[in-house]
Amino acid sequence: MDLTEPKGLFFDVYATLIDWEAGIYPRLLALSQQPDSPDLRGQLLRAYHTHQIDIWRESPTLLYPQVLEETYARIAKERNISFDQADAVTFGGTIGEWPAFPDTVDALGRLAKHYKLFVLSNVDNASFERTRTGPLQSAHWDGVYTAEDIGSYKPDPKNYQYVVDAAGEKFGISKEHLVLVAQSLDIDHMSVKKLGFRPGIWISRSGSAMGGKREEMEGKGEIELGAAFETLGDFADAADKAFAAQRK
Repeated sequence: MDLTEPKGLFFDVYATLIDWEAGIYPRLLALSQQPDSPDLRGQLLRAYHTHQIDIWRESPTLLYPQVLEETYARIAKERNISFDQADAVTFGGTIGEWPAFPDTVDALGRLAKHYKLFVLSNVDNASFERTRTGPLQSAHWDGVYTAEDIGSYKPDPKNYQYVVDAAGEKFGISKEHLVLVAQSLDIDHMSVKKLGFRPGIWISRSGSAMGGKREEMEGKGEIELGAAFETLGDFADAADKAFAAQRK
């Protein structure tokens, strides 16, 4: 991908910019009442991912903290663990506490020099506001579009159309010049391929337990990536170099 061609980037937040696994796993580990291990980490996070997607589809207008509460409850029930509902509610209120990846804020500042930046996130407004004023407090956004605003969760096609319409109306950016930046292969990158977007930019965040497997999904023709980077900082480095070369 020629990184100087896009005019706008739309970001998945949790998993791409925010290290949600670091926020989620310690609480699921405590729920499990088992000793920490790589296998258990993978099991719990994959269960979280599966149940969350199911709940998004079943209840598209349910606010994200309540999605987390129900996810917590379903994990407990499938593992035959008794739990206090208050703990599920507490879990649902932790979204704004999840930390940013170390490279995120600096990279967003550099990318903002080259592109318009938009959030397209499966989150509610109050939770994102805590993220925006907390771990992402110095980041600039040209538009923020949440599941609460739209009335559905990704991968519903109308969420992606929402950012297309908003970017076009406010900034004159066409779909052809709007590019996804996300870690999630099985939700975001699969969706943009189906919906005819330019291939997205994958931020792999290696070690992530959620989001799908690249080789398997590419082999099935489910995704097409325009570029891939380990971190958002790596993407910002590449973008800086591409625009510097263009100016010569």
